[in-house]
Amino acid sequence: MTRSGHWHIQQIILVTLIGIVCGVIYQYGVNSLYNVCKVLVGPTGLSPFVDNVFAGLWFIAAPLSIYFVPAIGSATIGETLAALVEMFLGGQWGALTLAYGIVQGAGNEFGFFPNNYKAFTWLSCILGAIGAAFLSFIWDYFVSGYNHYGLVMLLLLLMTRIVSSVILDGVLVKLITLQFDSVWRKETTVVK
Repeated sequence: MTRSGHWHIQQIILVTLIGIVCGVIYQYGVNSLYNVCKVLVGPTGLSPFVDNVFAGLWFIAAPLSIYFVPAIGSATIGETLAALVEMFLGGQWGALTLAYGIVQGAGNEFGFFPNNYKAFTWLSCILGAIGAAFLSFIWDYFVSGYNHYGLVMLLLLLMTRIVSSVILDGVLVKLITLQFDSVWRKETTVVK
């Protein structure tokens, strides 16, 4: 398997599979855990922080898609497909899930655009995660009522989202892709 910046049938199938698998994980894994945490934290008044702590988990389809298809739009397509699957499986945000997928995927594109999607580096992953955090936070400012919070609350929520995104969408995904790299190097060595 080689990474290709061109959309061939293999890349289309791969990004589709990433979207499907991540959508299932989002709906049955992440959302279930999120709902439990939201209920437990609800009485404390800190439930907006739960949204932001979990944010990075909802962003992972995007960088995984870019890893396999380093081309403009692959993050947006992968994350949107994951959101579509999550929505069709009964996601609690309904059709709004699809809009979130587009925003989260587009945000991740920012980290990979400067190097023309060629390098899947630590810096690209971190910048992509920060891009997803910022763009989705702006979206939530208007859609989720964040505009009603004071400046201190907004800054705390934003920092929480950035940390979540950097750890889960940036570092975790980079560590996962390093494992793929390791497996491919072994396969290449065995073939020679």
